[in-house]
Amino acid sequence: MAPSFDKTTDFTELPILPVRETVLFPNAILPLTVGRESSLKLVGELKEDEKFIGVVAQRDPRVDNPQPVDLFQIGTAAYVHKIIKLPSQNLFIFVEGLKRIAVEEVISMEPYIRARVKTLEDILPTEDTPGFDALVRSVTSLFQQVVQLSPSLSDDLQTVVLNIEDPSRLADFIAANLPSISNSEKQELLESMNLTARLDRLNRHLAREMEVQQLRSKIQSDVQDQVTASQREFYLREQMKAIQKELGESDEQHEIEELRQKIEAVGMSDEAKKEALRELGRLSKMSPAAADYHVIRTYLDWLVALPWSKVSELKVNIRKAKEILDQDHYDLHKIKDRILDYLAVLQLKPQLKGPILCFVGPPGVGKTSLAKSIAKSLDRRFVRMSLGGIHDEAEIRGHRRTYIGALPGQIIQGIRRAEARDPVFVLDEVDKIGRDFRGDPSSALLEVLDPEQNATFRDNYLDVQFDLSKVLFICTANVLDTIPPALIDRMEVLELQGYTEEEKIEIAVRHLIPKQTEEHGVRLDEQIEFPRPALAYVISHYTREAGVRNLEREIATLCRKQARRIADGNDQKTVVTEENIQESLGVPRFRAEAEIVERVRKPGVAIGLAWTPAGGDVLFVEATAMKGGKSFTMTGHVGQVMQESMQAALAWVRGHAAAFGIDPEFFQTHDIHVHVPAGAIPKDGPSAGVTMATAIVSALTRRPMHERMAMTGEITLSGQVLPVGGIKEKVLAAKRAGVREVLLPAENEPNAKEDLTPDLLGDLRLHYVKTIEEVLDAALEDEPVPQPAAEPAREVEFAHPTPGPPN
Repeated sequence: MAPSFDKTTDFTELPILPVRETVLFPNAILPLTVGRESSLKLVGELKEDEKFIGVVAQRDPRVDNPQPVDLFQIGTAAYVHKIIKLPSQNLFIFVEGLKRIAVEEVISMEPYIRARVKTLEDILPTEDTPGFDALVRSVTSLFQQVVQLSPSLSDDLQTVVLNIEDPSRLADFIAANLPSISNSEKQELLESMNLTARLDRLNRHLAREMEVQQLRSKIQSDVQDQVTASQREFYLREQMKAIQKELGESDEQHEIEELRQKIEAVGMSDEAKKEALRELGRLSKMSPAAADYHVIRTYLDWLVALPWSKVSELKVNIRKAKEILDQDHYDLHKIKDRILDYLAVLQLKPQLKGPILCFVGPPGVGKTSLAKSIAKSLDRRFVRMSLGGIHDEAEIRGHRRTYIGALPGQIIQGIRRAEARDPVFVLDEVDKIGRDFRGDPSSALLEVLDPEQNATFRDNYLDVQFDLSKVLFICTANVLDTIPPALIDRMEVLELQGYTEEEKIEIAVRHLIPKQTEEHGVRLDEQIEFPRPALAYVISHYTREAGVRNLEREIATLCRKQARRIADGNDQKTVVTEENIQESLGVPRFRAEAEIVERVRKPGVAIGLAWTPAGGDVLFVEATAMKGGKSFTMTGHVGQVMQESMQAALAWVRGHAAAFGIDPEFFQTHDIHVHVPAGAIPKDGPSAGVTMATAIVSALTRRPMHERMAMTGEITLSGQVLPVGGIKEKVLAAKRAGVREVLLPAENEPNAKEDLTPDLLGDLRLHYVKTIEEVLDAALEDEPVPQPAAEPAREVEFAHPTPGPPN
């Protein structure tokens, strides 16, 4: 017990005990641990009848040897009731706060701090006011409610606080027993000598603490309700499991175990297996009614359905593969050799990564069907994905699982459909991929079509690596211009050229006719017969193309006509001839050789060769001169590059007019018009430069062009003939149109010798030229054609030409 102590007694000098993170209020009993050497000496020197000390808090609790500036000025005079020695040589003391004191002057620092102090008294209200009484009652009531709601405060405090009549002692008691007040706030309350201000501050803090306790109580109540509901649901589910077990029905736990077994057995990579087991753990703890339950279940179903380790049993047989390729496709020797080379290496080294092939060629030459034959020869699954018109990058990489209805990309979906990790995967029409605000799918293909990167392909939906290095990717395209260079660099480009007439006839006999007669229910050789001359007539007059798609269409039409006759009761065998071809297919669409001969009879017409994505075509260029104001007109829906070629051709002719007997003043008094027929079809490119120069010279000199001769090449102002592309397609188009001689740039001679065999050329002759003078000497007749009497001098008039083929 504390000794008798007069509340009016003032302390003048006390030893000071610095404390950390602790504030002692008057009338409060507080246990303290003393461990500092100076503090141990202070407690040890206390006399039995004078155990009074000053307890002052440190400003910074991290200071081990506090100086006067490190202590607050306001503290509490206290009496040490009991001292207990601890095994750690520290002391455990119980002190009771007596009065507020202010440290006025430090007397000594050794062996501990001793200072002169001044006893402080509370500033009470001058008179009893209702406001002060209300404040006291409010503080008391709020404290009782906080004690009632707080789990850490004893309910006895409610009774104790009711028995305290002194407002000053009431404020100190509440401040000392409220754990939510920080030490800095407690120090402020200790230093507040105005009792009204102290109670007001304490009232605000109690009100805030009351809101916190009410919110905590509400949260606990809500949690308790949820726990109760969960326990009820768990109980019901356990009952349901027991009922299902008695009925022999499978339960959710059984499904979880089945999924776990599938994950272990499917042969996933370590990363994928870890992710699958993590999601399975979440699924096992989740209610089927939860929003994410079916999302996780669908994700796991995709993971276990993928062929992580399943590959086709390779049965590489070079002879068998060669037989299949020859049986399914005629010609295409270079492509077949490249495929057989790959199969040979695969036979020696089964671990070979799949190459990335790109078949480029006109429509209808057999790019996609060739890929099917490759899969057949390899005994692998075949997967085809059309890229034409795709704009969304997610079609390749998939959507992330955060989206509703998310799915993997078409690459992973194709692998799942193949049920093997090494299918033949065809990416059709890779040159027709689009791009917009949804991304660039061609950029997403950069990782897929790279054998060094696709071993770690990561789909957005799966979000784990999947090995695509065993997949044999084959891309098809009509042109390379629209494919990004970075994507072309990852592929081995193999060009498929257009077919000659002989090759088309052979393809029709071997493949198209048997296929169409079977599909239309007509027996070949018994009910219908296709002689080779009839096929040649269809090819030359109805299907001027690089591939065989239109030819197959026309053969199907002839088969349908025969099926109609058979259905009408006419079982007589039909032998296809020119007459019944016209009856079934209508008027011939192309005039073939007769068109070539007729259109070049008059001067001013030259025959050029053009390349299109559908193959090669014959291009007519017409020129004429008339009285006028020295203007130059270009028509025929020609592009910027072709217009520049026309201007270059005219400039060269004007510069060499004297060599052709043309009056230099002629260009000052005449207009020149160059026209490319089939004006509704856009045309562009520089390869018709020599054709335009030939047409202009022919019109001005009235020297017509040789019959059945065509040409191609870019012209320069110095008269040089530069090389062009698409030589094979252009030469084959010339042969289809009945051309007998073709003029080519001399620098294209290696291309022609590589791509055009004597069998392809037949009786077609090739001439190689270096200058425009050589072109004119070879193309134009030596003698001019007499001008009609009705025509004015040096003017050429032509009848309207029939529309030429698209270029």
